[in-house]
Amino acid sequence: MRIATVNVNGIRAAARKGMGTWLEASAPDVLLLQEVRADEETAAALLPGYSSLIWPCRIKGRAGVGVAVREGGPVRLGESRYGVAGQAEEPDVDSGRWLEVDLADADAQTVLTVVSAYLHSGQIGTEKMDQKYAHLELVDTRMGELLASAQAGGPQVVMAGDLNVVRSERDIKNWKPNHNKVAGVLDEEIAHLEGWFASGWVDVARHLEPEAQGPYTWWSQRGKAFDNDAGWRIDYQVATPSLAGRAVSAVVDRAASYAEQWSDHAPLVVEYQL
Repeated sequence: MRIATVNVNGIRAAARKGMGTWLEASAPDVLLLQEVRADEETAAALLPGYSSLIWPCRIKGRAGVGVAVREGGPVRLGESRYGVAGQAEEPDVDSGRWLEVDLADADAQTVLTVVSAYLHSGQIGTEKMDQKYAHLELVDTRMGELLASAQAGGPQVVMAGDLNVVRSERDIKNWKPNHNKVAGVLDEEIAHLEGWFASGWVDVARHLEPEAQGPYTWWSQRGKAFDNDAGWRIDYQVATPSLAGRAVSAVVDRAASYAEQWSDHAPLVVEYQL
């Protein structure tokens, strides 16, 4: 099963710039989308050959996550859950950031749970950083619940998306000038991710390439960051241990040139033998 995750940076703009060509060539069985910034009907029309669920942000023009499955592929969309806080009321800024979907086979049996996640970017010294940490606390709790369920015999899980945090020097080109100075490279943020991995979750791309620099998934649109590959690895596929053990490859579909980019992020595509 091929699972791809990508922050599209606005699905309408991505479609105009060539997302459809990539989608046809890559043909993932499961596609996880972030920063969709469109309603469900609009997004679905831009995903030909796929059945999709989209959760827009309640603040127009922001966030939005989605899960899409290839029509005729090995799985179908099943039950869905919106928001990391479960039944609790979430603030508007947290909406459109966490979508869980059970994927079912032809017999309607759940074979896998996927999560499309778009975590806050944050900004040091502002309310946005408080919002990020509050959301991360909720994510910590839900990650614990999902792992416990999988370990008790429930569906295996992959949580994937734009997590807006690097883990180490191997995940960012310019570590020293950014470490503990810029949101996304703060030890306090990194500690949340490391807590998941210490509990048993697996960073699939890093598991497959433990010593690689990058590969990066996001590049600033300022200067020549893309041309110089001065990027950040902030898009992940985080899997339960059993599922991670079935991952055979992880590829970042980086555009051939800056002009051919259809998002400031590149898709992370993982092949699993299920």
